[in-house]
Amino acid sequence: MRSGFISILGRPNAGKSTLLNALIGEKIAIVSNKPQTTRNRIQGIVEVPARKGRSAAQIVFVDTPGVHRPGSQLDRRMMQEVYEALESRNIVVLMVDAARYSEPLQPGQKQSPRAQRESNEDAFVLQLIQKLDCPVFLVLNKIDLVLRSKLLPLIERFSALYPFAEVIPISASKKDGLDTLLMKLIEYLPEGQRYFPKEQFTDQPERFLVAELIRERILLETGEEVPYASAVVVERFEEPEAVSAKSSKLPLTRISAVIYCERSGQKAILIGKGGTKLKSIGAAARKEIESLLGTRVYLELHVIVEENWRESRYFVDSLDWRKQLEDLALVRQGSEEKVDVRTQPIKKAGRKSGRVPQVRPSVPGFPATQPQTGPRARLSSKESRMKFPNVTNPDRKSGVPGTKKRGEAPPSP
Repeated sequence: MRSGFISILGRPNAGKSTLLNALIGEKIAIVSNKPQTTRNRIQGIVEVPARKGRSAAQIVFVDTPGVHRPGSQLDRRMMQEVYEALESRNIVVLMVDAARYSEPLQPGQKQSPRAQRESNEDAFVLQLIQKLDCPVFLVLNKIDLVLRSKLLPLIERFSALYPFAEVIPISASKKDGLDTLLMKLIEYLPEGQRYFPKEQFTDQPERFLVAELIRERILLETGEEVPYASAVVVERFEEPEAVSAKSSKLPLTRISAVIYCERSGQKAILIGKGGTKLKSIGAAARKEIESLLGTRVYLELHVIVEENWRESRYFVDSLDWRKQLEDLALVRQGSEEKVDVRTQPIKKAGRKSGRVPQVRPSVPGFPATQPQTGPRARLSSKESRMKFPNVTNPDRKSGVPGTKKRGEAPPSP
């Protein structure tokens, strides 16, 4: 069989996450029309069965944040995710929003400041691929928004900038051209082993997917600077206990999450008058999470102000789900060795740091909370701490969520 890693590279809003979801057949990356929606590398696994004249393949697609000039610590972290995705790959897919280039600049016409910035970012992207020693595919996305007569000149324009291995026009939202893209990618993949179990379609833990679904609702329901200044951390994830075969109810998952923002004004927007905005975010997110997990969900949301968290390297690093899993493992080890985790250092020596998002495991024997660098903000109003249950007085059962697997279905009622 053939196998390998394919990194999807491109500027913000090129449709990278839409392409990943379409190829996988599952929603593993959140999507919005706002730039910088994706903040982490997200791996999606596609299983291609063997056919006559073609061997089977396992393709690991790696979605990356949009390439941009970093301006904050969060931006630098996002670009680091891009660089790391380019280090371990067999093929790179450069994704371009064809609709952006359908109207070329006329002679004598001056570029707007926004167009100039976008042009600089295009040059930055091309600079990244110049040093690559692997095949680079140019994928022109959103061709459903471009006249066919303008597509060929666009292909010629980009082909003159770099010797792409293949140039493939697609529409990720319409799923047009995806089969051609997959077949061409397989031709360039080496013979290899399967990297993931056949039924697994992402490496993302469920609690990270849950946090992303909540953040997606924030992106969709708020504007201005709020979506970019918001981060979500799942503090508690309690898996349900088994439900009797005679019961008509689905199991219940209890989740508690924190929405971090940078200013009190942003917090007020997130909460809304009388808590209406937070209620809307929570209710919509709960439905998405229930669809993901296949269970009923009891969702509790908190809003906390952490000033200028995007400039804190310590805080930004702690948002990485890989770091959070490491923290869970350390807590487990500390619990097994009967170590008081409150005595462990939580700041780098000589470095001032604000509050750090805490991952609260819900496993028997784990401490219910972990230390913080400062006192937790008291939630004096019920609007800033809202719950979105679909049941009352649910029983609790602890567990550790795993990664999502292909073909998982909700438990039978």
